[in-house]
Amino acid sequence: MASCVAIAAPKKTPPAAGSGMPRYGMAVYSDLCIHKDSGEFGGQRVTVQRFAEVDTVIYEYTAGGLSWPLIADDVQIAPHGDKMIFTVQVEGEEKTLSGTFAENGSTFVLDGGHCGRPDVPSRLGKVTDFGRNPPPCKPCPAKNAAPAEQPAEQPAVPHESPVRPAAPESRSA
Repeated sequence: MASCVAIAAPKKTPPAAGSGMPRYGMAVYSDLCIHKDSGEFGGQRVTVQRFAEVDTVIYEYTAGGLSWPLIADDVQIAPHGDKMIFTVQVEGEEKTLSGTFAENGSTFVLDGGHCGRPDVPSRLGKVTDFGRNPPPCKPCPAKNAAPAEQPAEQPAVPHESPVRPAAPESRSA
């Protein structure tokens, strides 16, 4: 009888190498930090909830202060849990964000937008201690030297989000 139970018991298989977000559960990924001079938040936070019926994402970013949580639409997570794409509505404009889960799901690499550079991804670490204070913000890395014929660019804002709110409309009287 014991051998029948052992055979019928489900086998726990270790996660595949390079697997990301588990099929069920919740995780928070963040690179939020505190600007030393102003005391304001910098960075962004992505909360992923995976249920049997649906996957949900809550996205937050900073633009001087921490934004209201944005509930994502059209969340798609790859079958192996290694890639994710979702859309958010920012002041009436739809933005699509994507990224990959790295280091067995302990990091979410959000495509583009780090330090105001669309070619540099943001690395959001998985939050495990929710009582910990955010670390101080680090300055953006130096950009490569610009060719002589191009003027030097303005310094980038640390931890600038890939999602930018629309500029306020100017009203004339």
